[in-house]
Amino acid sequence: MSEKVFVLGGEQTDFQRNWTKEGKTFVAMMREVINDSLSKVGLDFAEIKKLNKENRIGVFVGNFDAEQYANQGHLGAFLTEVDPAFYGVPGARYEAACASGSVALDAAATKIRVKDYDVAIVLGIEVMKTVNSAVGGDFLGTAAYYEREAKGIQFPFPKLFGKLADVILERYKLKEDRFMSALAEISRINYGNAKKNPKSQTRNWFMNREHANLRGGDNNMAVGGRLCITDCSQVTDGAAVVVLASKKYAEQYAKKRKKKLSDIPQIKGWGHRVAPITFTDKVKESEGGKYILPWTRATVKDAYDRAKLGVKNIDVFETHDCFTSSEYAAISAFGISEPGKEHEAIEDGIIDFNGKKPINPSGGLIGVGHPVGASGVRMMLDLTKQVTGNAGDYQVNGAKNGLMLNIGGSATTNMVFIVGR
Repeated sequence: MSEKVFVLGGEQTDFQRNWTKEGKTFVAMMREVINDSLSKVGLDFAEIKKLNKENRIGVFVGNFDAEQYANQGHLGAFLTEVDPAFYGVPGARYEAACASGSVALDAAATKIRVKDYDVAIVLGIEVMKTVNSAVGGDFLGTAAYYEREAKGIQFPFPKLFGKLADVILERYKLKEDRFMSALAEISRINYGNAKKNPKSQTRNWFMNREHANLRGGDNNMAVGGRLCITDCSQVTDGAAVVVLASKKYAEQYAKKRKKKLSDIPQIKGWGHRVAPITFTDKVKESEGGKYILPWTRATVKDAYDRAKLGVKNIDVFETHDCFTSSEYAAISAFGISEPGKEHEAIEDGIIDFNGKKPINPSGGLIGVGHPVGASGVRMMLDLTKQVTGNAGDYQVNGAKNGLMLNIGGSATTNMVFIVGR
């Protein structure tokens, strides 16, 4: 029988910060978030040395594109720059575009599940404000099929997810005004939730439904087909850490802190699927089916099946709203609505903060920010806060089980985790 995987906690950086303007590199970010996370969890470097001596700990770094943004590869070795306690600790970098943090989580959880390690430190990190938006947009294009979908195209990803909006409209024969109003409401919810989050990038920004409904012009410029600025996630510098543990270690950890093991959340289910890499092939493959993104739905279903849970058991969701159209498609993938009926769930307030199935109480990628390699780890951290009642002003009442969806590319790599007590 495989080992259970527990989540001890972690921390994230303030996603509002511009580290380049501060004159700091990704190494400074790494040092800060690791120190803050270990302090928050209650681990010290002496404990890491002890675990390393016993060959019971590993480091897993999620990062998309430090080679281009920071002219640096081999990030899995850089915790040795944080403290000498990490000398000798096995570490590696994991990459899957915007799902890089989640594939690092998956690798870490697997090592614990097969009883190789008792503790895994998972770090997601990205510095993105080292270049201007046009150059950064081109870098992000390598998360698609660059030669076919991004080369020579300004801001390719808004255009790809603009095409997703087009396909949703056409496939389900929706009224355009009603659909676009639903996308505006997704934007309003995420910006509104982000105001409650002290680490979100947009906590001091103005946004309301009327602004999100303005389309075109200087106030809300079009960036990709029907999608405008308010439909987009943010360009963000940031890092997040979670510490995973085996049942044996979690029991010892809980005992030292006079807690019950049941107080510590665990990963109950997971899913990982890869769809065709080009958006054109995704659409072609899904023709005649219920779901435009069938592999996203399959990933969610895998996680439900492994957890022996269903949508009725999930109290809170964190999803990959790189664009409002991606969150729209996720609503049916989760089973909150039938495909083509997502707008009804939005209109009925089901996904709102006080709704029956709140999505992105943290603010999501649109509100919190989207440091690409860190987003999956940040989602896991937020679910952990929710199910332990430690999410502060954005706490969902009574949250016991949470689900996260993290995607890479145009929903190419799909990663889902279910976390609960």
